[in-house]
Amino acid sequence: MTILPFLAAVFVLQLLSTLTVAEIKSFTISNDSRPVILLEKFGIIEIGHVTVSVSSVSVSSPILDSSKLGFFVLSEESLPHVLLELQQNFSFCVLDSHYILHFFTFVDLSPPPRSQFSKSYPITSPNDYSLFFANCVPETRVSMKVHTEIYHDLYPNGSRDYLLAGSAQLPGLYLVFFLCYLSFLCFWLCFCWNHKQIVKRIHLLMTALLLVKSLTLICAAVYKHYVKVTGTAHGWNIVFYIFQFISVVLLFMVIVLIGNGWSFLKPKLHVKEKKLLMIVVPLQVLANIASIVIGETGPYTQDWVIWNQIFFLADITCCCAIVFAMVWSMCCLRETSKTDGKAVKNLAKLPVFRKFYVLVIGYLFFTRIVVVVMKMKADFTYQWVSNAAEEIATLSFYCLMFYMFRPMEKNEYFDVDDEEEIVELSLK
Repeated sequence: MTILPFLAAVFVLQLLSTLTVAEIKSFTISNDSRPVILLEKFGIIEIGHVTVSVSSVSVSSPILDSSKLGFFVLSEESLPHVLLELQQNFSFCVLDSHYILHFFTFVDLSPPPRSQFSKSYPITSPNDYSLFFANCVPETRVSMKVHTEIYHDLYPNGSRDYLLAGSAQLPGLYLVFFLCYLSFLCFWLCFCWNHKQIVKRIHLLMTALLLVKSLTLICAAVYKHYVKVTGTAHGWNIVFYIFQFISVVLLFMVIVLIGNGWSFLKPKLHVKEKKLLMIVVPLQVLANIASIVIGETGPYTQDWVIWNQIFFLADITCCCAIVFAMVWSMCCLRETSKTDGKAVKNLAKLPVFRKFYVLVIGYLFFTRIVVVVMKMKADFTYQWVSNAAEEIATLSFYCLMFYMFRPMEKNEYFDVDDEEEIVELSLK
């Protein structure tokens, strides 16, 4: 085994740091020749157990050495030592290292045709761990069915907690934010009802956004609760992904529509706004598909890193498109104001319009950059803090956006005289 495949697995491990959820998983590895396969990443703060079961194992190799194919657990502290061993000897097999927790090798498998084995390993030292499969035999391809269970023993009642260190707080966290959004939704509905004469179509879309966001959080809370208690989602992961998809698409649509003054300054969108929506919505659909694949699979699939790259590129491209459109609109309005007196009047009436652009840019920067850095740098026991920071930032963004564009008879954003709609022609 050379060091490069192991370094690639370590890179995948860094990507997996944002997905440290140890639930019961069953998956299949088919005709795989990778020297190192990262299966799970998990944190242990008390007494934990790792159970790995394999079945239907088949190996295609010109020279078979069963002792060079097996499973092991590696702690975060031991990772530099293993990397040093590989640097000193490129042909070194990681299964021979003294810094790993040996699980089992293919020597322990039952004879064909069953070719299966199962082992449970107790872990008593608090640390951040990773479960690997190593294939130190060149030109060897492995196929097998793998079943993993990783959990904490909760004494004295003997129950199990499948949400390990850094994730155990997520069900309660999502429940708290669900109650916050539910209260926000009730207040918003009352406010809109009291000002129903001036409620515009964008306000109805904003109401739908709040409702779907609330449903997303309660589904996330139930989903994580079932994983915590039973190790499986019981179908709630599907419901969560559906509402999350709708919520994200609605959010970007609301940002684009507000940023272009739809329903406030103009009754319908121009061609450029429609083209922007045709770019943003498909990108978010692609990003959500990638997010689902990432969440429901793992680094044991060969294209898992590719899906991470697709998600990152689609999401960042979507954010950049929105920011570019906002900056471009402001530049056009500023240039038009130099020659059009009515445009000058409009520009003076749109301070909230400029504030909204700054708000959106700040929100996108925090949730796409700062939160990711927090997830990568935070200790494994505090991974939930990045989730809390993201939800706090999102709730703050919602509150400010809804306050700035609430239904009001006198609002400096959309209080524009009818005859001034001609300014839109100059922007076109």
